[in-house]
Amino acid sequence: MRKIILLGSTGSIGTQTLDVVRNNRDELEVVGLAANTRVSDVEKQVREFSPRYVCMYDEKAAKDLQERISDTGIRVMSGMDGLLEIVSVPEADTVLTAVVGMIGIRPTIRAIECGKDIALANKETLVCAGHIIMPLAEKMGVSILPVDSEHSAIFQSLNGEPADKVEKILLTASGGPFRGKERSELESMTASDALKHPNWDMGPKVTIDSSSLVNKGLEVMEARWLFGVSLDNIEVVVHPQSIVHSAVQFVDGAVIAQLGVPDMKLPIQYALFYPDRRPMPGKRLDLFELYRLTFERPDIQTFRGLALAYDAARAGGSMPTVFNAANEMAVRRFLKGDIRYLEIYSMIEEAMEHHSRIENPDVSAILDVEQETYRFLSEKYHI
Repeated sequence: MRKIILLGSTGSIGTQTLDVVRNNRDELEVVGLAANTRVSDVEKQVREFSPRYVCMYDEKAAKDLQERISDTGIRVMSGMDGLLEIVSVPEADTVLTAVVGMIGIRPTIRAIECGKDIALANKETLVCAGHIIMPLAEKMGVSILPVDSEHSAIFQSLNGEPADKVEKILLTASGGPFRGKERSELESMTASDALKHPNWDMGPKVTIDSSSLVNKGLEVMEARWLFGVSLDNIEVVVHPQSIVHSAVQFVDGAVIAQLGVPDMKLPIQYALFYPDRRPMPGKRLDLFELYRLTFERPDIQTFRGLALAYDAARAGGSMPTVFNAANEMAVRRFLKGDIRYLEIYSMIEEAMEHHSRIENPDVSAILDVEQETYRFLSEKYHI
């Protein structure tokens, strides 16, 4: 029986994780749930899955939930202290972290320190703190199991192969809703336009990041830490059909890829049951239905998020944190209608140019850099 703590239970990955649990109730138990503000959603999850622990990051939401589920006897935690406590409970062996943003860093570190395996769907954890997370996981003897479809595909393609035989990682990207558009066309794009992803059902922040190729840049940084490869050995390939989820090229020229229909439940289930594979309901890939599979080079001149991500990754130190924080703020403002689409790139670039890089930041310094980036952009853009 795998016993899990689910951070981000009301988001896209969180709800699909609970779908996986529904189909494997004899082998998966939800020990704890954590979310931010969606009290009604969490109440329904509590009554269905009967976790022993619940955390609402928002304190007001925590009080509301506590009143609603007072008949269960479950104590509701809140804030960062609550997240740190829930990932530490002895009953759980795995923490699936699906929260969005740098809020995931400290709970992930605490979970590793407590000997929990990590099913990772929070990009910021490795983007900003990979130099802390990966050595700590090795020291504690815990597994970091990727949940993102691309990293899961790479993980599966590498399975059983020696690390020193890897020549190149081929990280696929759908191209998002704006694939093929010119820079001039992006000037007038709205949030509703950017949220129309052609293949994947994701949350709003990740969907916007997909449209700008920022998401792929974050995944490049993750892949660097997860698989121990240099940035020069990670190649992004635009694959509009989203059937080849990623691939690995080896020193003898062989390429091993993982293919499947666009469905996040597959990498979620694989991470939770690794190294075993279990039956999963749903549509299967039918090669006879496919007209063709196509591959393109990314347009990094128009979609500058990927190029800026490589710049941040090569600079290293605290620069990936600046890249991530600036993008987070820009996406929030774009979704609210405060800035235009192309200003997302401007905000990232200006924040990176302004920053004085820190070589080897600890968690405190990472969080300080995040706040400094927010302050700089707030003053510059008067938002």
